[in-house]
Amino acid sequence: MKKYIYSLYIKYKEIINYLIVGVLTTIISLAVYYLCTITFLNPKNAFQLQLANVISWIVSVTFAYFTNRKYVFESKNPHIFKEASAFFLARVGTLLMDMGIMFLCVTLMGMNDKIAKLISQVVVIISNYIFSKLFVFKKGQNEK
Repeated sequence: MKKYIYSLYIKYKEIINYLIVGVLTTIISLAVYYLCTITFLNPKNAFQLQLANVISWIVSVTFAYFTNRKYVFESKNPHIFKEASAFFLARVGTLLMDMGIMFLCVTLMGMNDKIAKLISQVVVIISNYIFSKLFVFKKGQNEK
């Protein structure tokens, strides 16, 4: 049984590790967002809602880059600045997606901001994996 589970892990290692890192990144993103909106930013104010979103994004994307590089995609790319730039640029796309979902759900539709943020995170996690796999951590092309 252990050998079977291990072989499944090896076969799906990247996806399993991405899900683990994604969950941790989501927890960090949500914790920072909630901390901002509970302590010093008002989510009923459209500008402050987006500011809380951006702060949580910066913290979580920084965490995500280093953990994805090491544990998920096992990048050996010596051009860390170039790779990190591509990672952050891809994440800007999902940040805009996140902001759009939050604006639509909270500002236009009046949905609870905490629930809207959870919905948004599901869309963002899936999109981030696709962008990372296809554009940032491409096997063979980034390594010397």
